[in-house]
Amino acid sequence: MKARWFVNDDIPTNILTRLSAKTLHYLKYVSKEWYNLISTRSFIRLQLKTKEPLSGFFFQEIFQWADVDDMESISYIPVEIKTLNVFRTVLNFLPEPIVILSSDNGLLCCRSCLPSTEPKLYICNPLNKQYITLLWPNLSRNCSVGLVFDPFQNLDKSTDFKLVSVSDIEVGDDDFCFVFDIYSSKTGLWRRSNERCQCNHSLIKNKGVSAGGILYWLTDGHQILMFDPQNELSWLVETPLPSTEMNSVPEMCIGECENKLNYVIICEDGLQLWALEDHFSNMWCLKFFLSLEELEKANSDFLYDIKEKVARRYCRDALAWLDPLAFKDWMLFLRVSGNVYLYEFESGRMKKLCDVSTLGPKSMFSPIVVPYAMSLFPLG
Repeated sequence: MKARWFVNDDIPTNILTRLSAKTLHYLKYVSKEWYNLISTRSFIRLQLKTKEPLSGFFFQEIFQWADVDDMESISYIPVEIKTLNVFRTVLNFLPEPIVILSSDNGLLCCRSCLPSTEPKLYICNPLNKQYITLLWPNLSRNCSVGLVFDPFQNLDKSTDFKLVSVSDIEVGDDDFCFVFDIYSSKTGLWRRSNERCQCNHSLIKNKGVSAGGILYWLTDGHQILMFDPQNELSWLVETPLPSTEMNSVPEMCIGECENKLNYVIICEDGLQLWALEDHFSNMWCLKFFLSLEELEKANSDFLYDIKEKVARRYCRDALAWLDPLAFKDWMLFLRVSGNVYLYEFESGRMKKLCDVSTLGPKSMFSPIVVPYAMSLFPLG
């Protein structure tokens, strides 16, 4: 039933485009007219002008040191609700158990759990439960796949995206380089890029993010691998703080905020947030710094003696007591001992999200953690 107090669609469009994607998803079912209005790409384009808030984090446990079957359990942890809650069926609309690979502007990239007789890739929108299936030719379990989706490109025609699969190959005695396979939704084909990046370090699983249309992966050599899928150009970006200057092993992760790559590090000096201003000149800007003493004082309900605990970690193989796992839009997902928290940089406060034990028996070591912001985009 069409609302009688609206003379035309201009007024409801002006009001509704100010709302979040989650709210609009439910408002679609108010009436047929609203469903048709909110589902149009022109409406979605207008709604994009409002920055979509971070919705939550997808969490998946993995086996860290063994090439064995994938773990099928996936948890979704929202950030906006006040009560502690973990949802385990958000991705059950997909036809098989999957492993989450990456996310960009409301879309998720996943692959079949291995072993599988015919492994596939899935690009999906968890909000509207739409997905498309891609073949996964010649890609190994150890490759890292990044998703790039620019919602402002070809918005009135289709939802175009690119996938970049990164793997390392040996090019000489103890010398390795990264190679890049690119999939374009426009062509529906995979192809090997001519670009190569020589590097003898390994990618750290689940540390790849998209920022401003460029993909970044954190390596175990305190460098960040960059790949620009538009120009097919790669680069190794030095991290802002050399580990040689630290007495203990630092913990770090990378993420995206305001279309820039961000680097979060926790070390004996404190919690720091850096933004990459220019990847070719390794130009970083320190956006935030807080000593461990100040961090503990502001969050005394959750933290105690953290300076001593951070300083005691001398070995990379030892379990970190304070471990940043994912970052997006001024929000940090981190594990503190056996609990998972959200740290808000703007307020300086922490909020408990859940116990690690509720996320599975293999959740302490190197889990997959992918930030997610909802989107109305249809696939197709």
